[in-house]
Amino acid sequence: MNFNLDGNLGLCGAHRTGKTTLAIALSSHLNMPFVRTTTSQVFAKLGLDPAETMDFTTRLYVQNHVLEAAEQIWQSSASPFISDRTPIDMIAYTLGDIQGKTEVDFDLLNQYIDRCFTSTNQFFQNLAIIQPGIPLIYEQGKAALNAAYIEHINVLVTGLCRDSRLKADVFCNPREAIAIDLRISNILRSK
Repeated sequence: MNFNLDGNLGLCGAHRTGKTTLAIALSSHLNMPFVRTTTSQVFAKLGLDPAETMDFTTRLYVQNHVLEAAEQIWQSSASPFISDRTPIDMIAYTLGDIQGKTEVDFDLLNQYIDRCFTSTNQFFQNLAIIQPGIPLIYEQGKAALNAAYIEHINVLVTGLCRDSRLKADVFCNPREAIAIDLRISNILRSK
């Protein structure tokens, strides 16, 4: 796989894997802008609390708004850029909410997944999967430290990055590559 860093680079993976820290470091190293997206503003705008339980139809409604907000940010950004969130992550977190008894409108879910793949192909030429491995340390305001859930999302992201609908070049950072300098050099060697 060869990255073309003339294109946009999206770091994908579970929360608490160091994606934001790595994106900022890569941005500085490559002199590319770092583009930050947020979900908390979307929830606030919709009058919802992300910590509250919601039915899956509401979850898809929110996720579509999260995707739309990110697309607006990516659309208005200078290219090439680096982002610490991609539509692949959004699919993984949506799928991660499905339990055995979750009522899912499968047509709506498939529409959302197709929309996410289309968006990924539009905005990202390169994806780097950042796997779990860094120590999990509690920080106020950060996502939960549930190692099993983080692993669950990692597996979903890894599988989604092998889907034939995805056109971006994909690099998977080895699990044991934890040091930021090693992560940067691994990504640069893949280009």
